[in-house]
Amino acid sequence: MGIEASFEIEITPADAVLPGTGRFDFTKEWSGAAAGTSSGVMLSAGDPASGTAGYVALETFDGVLDGRSGTLAFQQFGRMESGAQELRYEIVPGSGTGELADVGGTLALAIDDDGVHHVTFSLR
Repeated sequence: MGIEASFEIEITPADAVLPGTGRFDFTKEWSGAAAGTSSGVMLSAGDPASGTAGYVALETFDGVLDGRSGTLAFQQFGRMESGAQELRYEIVPGSGTGELADVGGTLALAIDDDGVHHVTFSLR
């Protein structure tokens, strides 16, 4: 069984770093089995309005995960083609500190109709 958490996100557009791309800075407030804060940067390209685009994101988490405290980095690779979406969301290997130093695994993301982001961690 996975570890359940949710987060609220605040996204702020920022200056693009490459031609033809978008950049967004974000912060998250986590609750549930992952309690704490994270912040990150997202880069995107393509045409989301037409259902074809992609993004990458890197974020750092500071808090408690499944009763252990420390920091971790998460990486995301998302793509949308003809409206079909895919997402890889992982803990960056070697990024943990404190009691999270040896933690690895993946995250599964689901967004409900009210916009609440639910995450299930599969730790190893």
